[in-house]
Amino acid sequence: MNISRIALFLTLGFAALAASLPRAAAAVANGQPAPDFVLTDIDGQARHLSDYRGKVVVLEWNNPDCPIVHKHYDSGNIPRLQKAAEADGVVWLLINSGAPGKEGADYSADQIKAWLKERGAEPTAYLRDPTGAVGHLYSAQTTPHLFVITAAGTLVYHGAIDSIASANPADIPRAENYVAEALAAVKAGQPVAKASSRPYGCSVKY
Repeated sequence: MNISRIALFLTLGFAALAASLPRAAAAVANGQPAPDFVLTDIDGQARHLSDYRGKVVVLEWNNPDCPIVHKHYDSGNIPRLQKAAEADGVVWLLINSGAPGKEGADYSADQIKAWLKERGAEPTAYLRDPTGAVGHLYSAQTTPHLFVITAAGTLVYHGAIDSIASANPADIPRAENYVAEALAAVKAGQPVAKASSRPYGCSVKY
């Protein structure tokens, strides 16, 4: 099977997966305070969401083994957005809610750091959520699944990174990047036009 046929197969498969997923449940709602939580990062430091009050925060659910995560990281798409956002003072937190023994959950701290470095990714922190408590609190469904929280602690976006639910990196340039648009609106003090979307990717491995 040639590469183009493989890409088409993956695209159709993940599009079907995305279509079968329900929209984010009511555990979190736009316009409401984002629920606080505490998780330990890969360096052993406890991180409370409330520690970052006064800063815009992006939460991104991550699984290093997910092909859709690879699409956006191997291409540099999410790492570029991370760096641009952090240059504006945004806090970007990666969260892995995989249960021990599940796909992508058991990487060591050094392995995660190497994975990020190889892709030029520089999140503020990489957090582990082995019980899935925070993932369930936010109804995180896929990797990636992203949430944008204002400096006042209000959730203003949740959903996919962009508008094309595929595994093909060639789709990135023509996709509408919902997270970039949400961050730009927040920076400008404007309402987020597209406040939610259907996330796509691999299911979170609770």
